[in-house]
Amino acid sequence: MEFFAEYFPNLTLGFSTAVTPINLLYCFLGVFVGTLIGVLPGIGPLAAIAMLLPITFNLPPVGALIMLAGIYYGAQYGGSTT
Repeated sequence: MEFFAEYFPNLTLGFSTAVTPINLLYCFLGVFVGTLIGVLPGIGPLAAIAMLLPITFNLPPVGALIMLAGIYYGAQYGGSTT
């Protein structure tokens, strides 16, 4: 029972931060752009993140990390199709 008392509030806080509309928009944009770049032959997820990292400089830190995760997983998916 101590497990739920300790971790559940933090898990709830994390999900409430991640599912705000602006963060979901950052995630969607990251997945979309990551998929477009991941489809290109020879460009993997790490190269996609390296190329798109300057886009996140002016974003809030949480939004930037969510967008980078979206870019990574979108590029993984895009690379699986080629």
